[in-house]
Amino acid sequence: MSKNDRIQRTFSRGMLVFLLLLGAGPVAKNSIWTDVQRIVAVGDVHGDYAQLVRTLRAAKVIDKENRWIGGKTHLVQTGDVLDRGADSRKVMDLLMDLEVQAPEAGGRVHALIGNHESMILFRDLRYVHPGEYASFGGKDAYLDALSPEGKYGKWIASHNAVIQINDTLFLHGGISADYASMPLKKINEMIREDLKKKGHHKGSFATDIDGPLWYRGLARKDEDEIATILETVFETHGVRRIVTGHTVSKGGIQRRAEGRVVMIDVGMSRHYGGPAGCLLIEDGKAYAVYPESTEELVTARE
Repeated sequence: MSKNDRIQRTFSRGMLVFLLLLGAGPVAKNSIWTDVQRIVAVGDVHGDYAQLVRTLRAAKVIDKENRWIGGKTHLVQTGDVLDRGADSRKVMDLLMDLEVQAPEAGGRVHALIGNHESMILFRDLRYVHPGEYASFGGKDAYLDALSPEGKYGKWIASHNAVIQINDTLFLHGGISADYASMPLKKINEMIREDLKKKGHHKGSFATDIDGPLWYRGLARKDEDEIATILETVFETHGVRRIVTGHTVSKGGIQRRAEGRVVMIDVGMSRHYGGPAGCLLIEDGKAYAVYPESTEELVTARE
């Protein structure tokens, strides 16, 4: 990377942080995007920067210098960049950089909120890797940076928990019956407000076991049991598939309910030992993308 490139990267990241501190950063006001030709969706990273980079390069989103080459692609990261691995800070820094670079080419980065993001902001530190503390210069500095007022905490709380792009919903955990007919904007506003509060908040939307950050029913319940939920979600939002992370799907990208649910947490972090991989939706067709191969998926009933 040239000196000029390093200066530009530092300036871009610094400008993003400056805007966040003013309260005018990339706060996710929209929850729905349409007419997007190319979507890349990446599941749980859990502090494994190297695997994220391998994934984004395989999807032709970044180059060898980790600069955006995705054009008008919308990159969705469905949460859980924190915990279990040592390089969460590097992951967040990369996503921050790409948030600035992508719009310059007509693209966009959607860094969604996962349950581990909410855990850290609520000071549930059970899964923090020692290397995460070290990367910030110690536990106190880590907690400051990931507080509601800190650089990274404020960045996390500026994002959405669930979005719709074209005919697909993206979120971390899943949609339960309690949330199936709720407007996306309302869900996002409630969770963002929760994350701005200090301390652990039992009974909040961000900690609700049936809420969008935590719910595993779409991944684990019998498909007959989730059929009613899916019908409500699809009718309410006019979509035909839901893409989730949160629950590791061994063996790569997995489909349920005739492809109406797509599970993209492939366990890519070293903690789980899964592959680098992501979902690509391009011109209405869906693919599982890995560094060594690309497989077309049937993701909805015709």
